[in-house]
Amino acid sequence: MPASTAPDPGEVPDSDLVKRCQAGDTRAFDVLVNRYRGRIYAMTYHMIQNETEAWDLAQEAFIKAWRALPRFKLDSSFYTWLYRIAHNVTYDWLRKKKIQGDGEFDDSRTEHKIAAGAEAVPRGDDAPDTAMNNAELGERIRAAIAQLSPDHRQVILLREVEGMQYEEIAATIPCSLGTVMSRLFYARKKLQEMLKDTYENAI
Repeated sequence: MPASTAPDPGEVPDSDLVKRCQAGDTRAFDVLVNRYRGRIYAMTYHMIQNETEAWDLAQEAFIKAWRALPRFKLDSSFYTWLYRIAHNVTYDWLRKKKIQGDGEFDDSRTEHKIAAGAEAVPRGDDAPDTAMNNAELGERIRAAIAQLSPDHRQVILLREVEGMQYEEIAATIPCSLGTVMSRLFYARKKLQEMLKDTYENAI
């Protein structure tokens, strides 16, 4: 799924709806909520693996977005801006719950010197998203993703589920491009280690 899509013919662009919201039109905000609530819920659910809490976090993100809309200057897409809010809400929840991945690579201790042309997936193995298309393997992959640390889980979801480019991920989280590349590389490497038996049985 791409990070952002052009509006369908006859569909009001996000930017126009935002301007109407800023003028006090709550119905315009309802349109934005209906347009993006599924994707925001999917993000929160993938991050915390709890359906009820995920809906609550998605709702909290939209409430915060409505309150912050008067200050939104349309210097990014509405969805990118909304995703940042949902990202922060989810991470606040994770910090309070002290949910951490077990033995995850700490990219804060690296210098992020991965070359721009380097492969994010180690050579010789299929990328996790390839197997994701197989319904039989999908649940195992989702369970493995849930075991990643929040930072590594996030970049995998943004890249493989949302279909964002590295630059878009860096702008959304936000962090440096090098951090995105480092997290994505090690997240995929970790997934391949956890799913090694699954891949071998699928061959």
